[in-house]
Amino acid sequence: MLHLEFMRIAFAVGAVVGVLAPAVGFFLVERRQSLVGDGLGHVAFAGVAAGYLLDISPVLTALAFAVVGALAIEWLRTRGGTAGDQALALVFYTGIALGIVLVSAADRLDVGLFQFLFGSILTVTWSDLWVVLALGLGSLAAIAILYRGLVGAVLDEEGSRVAGVRVGLMNTTVAVLAALTVGISMRIVGILLIAALMVLPVIAAQRVAWSLRSTLGLAMGFGLVSVLAGLTLSYYGDLPPGGTIVLLAAGGSVAALLVGSVARGG
Repeated sequence: MLHLEFMRIAFAVGAVVGVLAPAVGFFLVERRQSLVGDGLGHVAFAGVAAGYLLDISPVLTALAFAVVGALAIEWLRTRGGTAGDQALALVFYTGIALGIVLVSAADRLDVGLFQFLFGSILTVTWSDLWVVLALGLGSLAAIAILYRGLVGAVLDEEGSRVAGVRVGLMNTTVAVLAALTVGISMRIVGILLIAALMVLPVIAAQRVAWSLRSTLGLAMGFGLVSVLAGLTLSYYGDLPPGGTIVLLAAGGSVAALLVGSVARGG
């Protein structure tokens, strides 16, 4: 399997995404905003459609749209007087409706579009790999540097403000990291499934972890194993990589739930 160049690229990209998606998803789940990734995915869909319409890179336009969508959700939640779920719904439905209109205008309801919707990791190129590495490692470095502030803002905004933490900046950082994760993960699991990779490993980790740090570490581990195992299984079983990865992540969540229940019962 690894003697094929496209599989080596796929595993390298998948490893970065498998670690990054749960790392960012950890903060969303702890803030009870598990569906933010799904909403940003629909905004990214509009970005892909805009790229087709304007004849520029769909990846770049998807990243731009996702970042704007993330900032819009955060602004509506904190300054627009809108509850978090309402802000998400507004951006979610606007994104999907705009995407439908732009796809129709571009007349690009084709295989290329479906690769973004459902993932097409086997078509990832070396240039894609370098972009994913740069953005992914940069995002992970930001999480490591700002970890204490990010956790404080997620768990106790008011207490963090009193302690001098720039809560607004921390929340904006999480929003932008979520948007970048969606943008660079589209080719791996697809726009429609990326939220699952951000959330399911965190759910699994919460069932067996003993602290916040262990939850984050285990979530990243579950995500990495899900991606690598999913790619291997999809290669030998001739299965769609995105769906296979997410199904393994879901299976891991169920297994962790059972293990956690047994451990608590004991």
